[in-house]
Amino acid sequence: MEQHEIKPLQPKKSRKRVGRGDASGYGSYSGRGIKGQNSRSGGGVRPGFEGGQLPLFRRLPRMRGFTNIFRTEYSVVNVGRLDDFENGTEITPELLVKVGLVKKSKSLIKILGSGDLSKSLNVVAHNFSESAKKKIESAGGKIEELK
Repeated sequence: MEQHEIKPLQPKKSRKRVGRGDASGYGSYSGRGIKGQNSRSGGGVRPGFEGGQLPLFRRLPRMRGFTNIFRTEYSVVNVGRLDDFENGTEITPELLVKVGLVKKSKSLIKILGSGDLSKSLNVVAHNFSESAKKKIESAGGKIEELK
């Protein structure tokens, strides 16, 4: 097979030629109807116009406030979820991703103090709440903050 022998996969559809007699079905008024705003040249309404009804963009409330682009976002893990691990386990961000407590592998991790902890664990994370620190250390565990 040569390059000049290649055929298109499907036959090409010819474009609609309007205003070319009645046989095509698009003659005389070219598919625009007889009268009205849409039959005129330059006719039609602007985008978002709803026929005089109050448009959607005016019905919805305005957005207020701002987005702080410098905010550091943490993936949050509660202390109560760490109680599922074995006693003496070193809990790292990689382990939390592997177990499924954190979804993104590159996210920063913050340990919060919700729940109870009965096992002594070595927890390595980027940030801890004060209550989480107290609960981990009172259970006999250690804390290491990553930078």
